[in-house]
Amino acid sequence: MTSTASSPAPLHTIADVERDTGLSKDTLRVWERRYGFPTPARDGQGERQYDDAQLHRLRTIRRLLDAGHRPGRVVSLGVEALADLDSNTPPLAQWIQKPEEVRVSSALTRVQAHATPFPEASEWMELLRAQDAHALRLALTQSLLERGLARFVIERVAPMNVFVGQAWVDGQLAVFEEHLYTEILQGVLRHAMVQVGGGRPGAPPRVLLTTLPGEPHGLGLLMAECFMVLEGCQTVPLGTQTPLSDIVRAAQTGAADIVALSFTANQNTRDVRAALAQLRERLPARVEIWAGGRCPAIERTRRMAHPGASTAEPAFWPLSRLEEIAGAVARWRTRVSPV
Repeated sequence: MTSTASSPAPLHTIADVERDTGLSKDTLRVWERRYGFPTPARDGQGERQYDDAQLHRLRTIRRLLDAGHRPGRVVSLGVEALADLDSNTPPLAQWIQKPEEVRVSSALTRVQAHATPFPEASEWMELLRAQDAHALRLALTQSLLERGLARFVIERVAPMNVFVGQAWVDGQLAVFEEHLYTEILQGVLRHAMVQVGGGRPGAPPRVLLTTLPGEPHGLGLLMAECFMVLEGCQTVPLGTQTPLSDIVRAAQTGAADIVALSFTANQNTRDVRAALAQLRERLPARVEIWAGGRCPAIERTRRMAHPGASTAEPAFWPLSRLEEIAGAVARWRTRVSPV
């Protein structure tokens, strides 16, 4: 006799939630104490267990954080309030090409949640859902060849990132599909950078690229690296979430001129400020720190004093747009080797 009782909905461990949402375990625990959400159950070993409703709510919160909202405003909101805020919040900041120049806009642009950002986007999404990695890689490569690396990153990669991210937030794209997109895109961009470099070593500055612990997102960093390679820089990508001590050691042993860091809006402002200050203290004075992304801490610490230097020299150089990289490289080269 077959039982008609339905199986209980699966529960998710804190590690599952971290992988799914990108919210760190520490962040989830702090929110639990500070805001009363999430409210996980406990298994027999006392480990946290989250249901689907909480996971969906955390996805919505994550999207709102990426759009610029602060945890104190959104984490404690109920489902209906979150949905209302989500429906009235522009999607993630988009890279937008201006007709008069190839550039990136840091302004939030209001578009429909399911709007297709460019003609090929829906086709690429279908290839992704079909897990046709070969066809998607070919499509991305063809677009790259048609536009060149800079225009491809601005006109296709950045808006596609938003499209994929929105589909994931809406539950229309699985985590493994988002990961597949990331892997394919990384391969295409890294191959393109090799082609741009022509197998030749770059010229100074030597730039070490990474993110701080707690920042798992690396696509923005990879996009910035593309523009640094186009400027002929030597780039040393360390991936994401590198401990401060390892960043310092890598910069020293590798004779880095610049440490480039990327931040998303969900990073805790206080933690970012403290980490930047500590990194500035531990790095040699000659090593510049470049910081890019949408974290409010970047703008708020713009005037942080450089230890041992005049107040005219910042502790780090904030770069909010890809278009600023060329000017930052030119400034560095002029300062080091003035004409």
